[in-house]
Amino acid sequence: MSVQPVHKLRKVLGVAFGIAIVVGSTIGVGILRTPGSIAALVPSAPLIMACWVVLGLYILLCAASYAELTAMLPKAGGAYNYIKYAFGNYAGFLNGWLDYICNITAPAYFCIVISEYAVLLWPAMVPFKTLVALGVLTLFTAIHLPGIRGGAATQQFTSGLKVLLFLVLVVGCFASGHARGFAPAARPLLQGGLVLGIIKSLQLIMGTYDGWMSVSFFAEENEDPGRSVPRAYLLGALMLMIIYVLINAAILYVLPVQAIASSPLAAADAAGVAFGKWSAPFMVIISLFSLLSILNAYMMIPARILFGLSRDGFFVQAGTRVNKGGTPWVALAICYVITAVLIIVSSFEQLFTLAAFMMNITTAFTFASLIVLRRREPLLPRPYRAWGYPFSTWLSILVTLALLVAFAVSDTRSLLIVLGMIAASYPLYKFVIIKR
Repeated sequence: MSVQPVHKLRKVLGVAFGIAIVVGSTIGVGILRTPGSIAALVPSAPLIMACWVVLGLYILLCAASYAELTAMLPKAGGAYNYIKYAFGNYAGFLNGWLDYICNITAPAYFCIVISEYAVLLWPAMVPFKTLVALGVLTLFTAIHLPGIRGGAATQQFTSGLKVLLFLVLVVGCFASGHARGFAPAARPLLQGGLVLGIIKSLQLIMGTYDGWMSVSFFAEENEDPGRSVPRAYLLGALMLMIIYVLINAAILYVLPVQAIASSPLAAADAAGVAFGKWSAPFMVIISLFSLLSILNAYMMIPARILFGLSRDGFFVQAGTRVNKGGTPWVALAICYVITAVLIIVSSFEQLFTLAAFMMNITTAFTFASLIVLRRREPLLPRPYRAWGYPFSTWLSILVTLALLVAFAVSDTRSLLIVLGMIAASYPLYKFVIIKR
């Protein structure tokens, strides 16, 4: 009887990929879709900009804490590894699956949005929008199946191109001379609902930052995680903040808040004002291709989480199978099936808000893990130490919990869904433990 070869994840990634995965897995659907929703909730340009800056600084603090944990425990699967080490198997199981569910929704809504952009260019495809989304999903699964090198190279190229294209938009808006934004609010800011509007806006912005921790999922495949991981985290988070602030400032520069509030594609409208009517279809094409970068990233992430869960006995052993090119192919195939189902039954808004909610739970646990491990395991090798600790980490925890409470108050539907998941998790965990 022949013995099947055992393949492992390949250590071939570095800083360039780390930055590319942060940028590529984050900038995309959120910045293209949320400016209109945020302007409708917060009818003030300065307040809108303040929300983006505050969340950017918060993410930078978060990145510093995550960098220490990831460099210390460079394992595939991301945050649940640190949570399991700090709080035990059940906490790891719960957060691992919440993180997986959060990330498996991502390729679904990216495929949905890509199909929405495609039908803007080719209206005859409107009846086949779901089939277009499924076709895109199938294509990118085929790209990643052979191995990690092809996917990594695609990520670096598409992320660099995406940043360049958005910078062209920013420069074009400010160079146009159409300074129509930053006008006074159309109604008094203290009129009812502003606080709730800010909270909902922060939830939407948090959703646009979902992906900043993507370096953690690939730490096991990094050639030198002690050096590369912290650099990728901090440089990537800083780049995200700068790009988001610049894009919003550019949109607000050429469009009044009222116009942004009524637009589902504010970036394309801003380009139309800046470059002329001819540019609107062109910007739709740019937006479409920029989304391919974020989809490429999220075709890799859920499979790594499922691989880690399988290796720890929290899913079927077949999930640990890796092909010669370094792809966990069984996990990738399972993710393909789940994503296809989500594309068929779900909508963009439902998936986006639910993912932001679950991300906050796992993020809070991760920060708490850093504090626990600093106290309980002071001698663990730490190639990088979070700056400002413990104040930066405690501040990140407090902000995360405040956002979580605010999201729970403003989005009871997502709260009930997540509470249902948590309630079902312990019986499932006990069942898994018995079967092991």
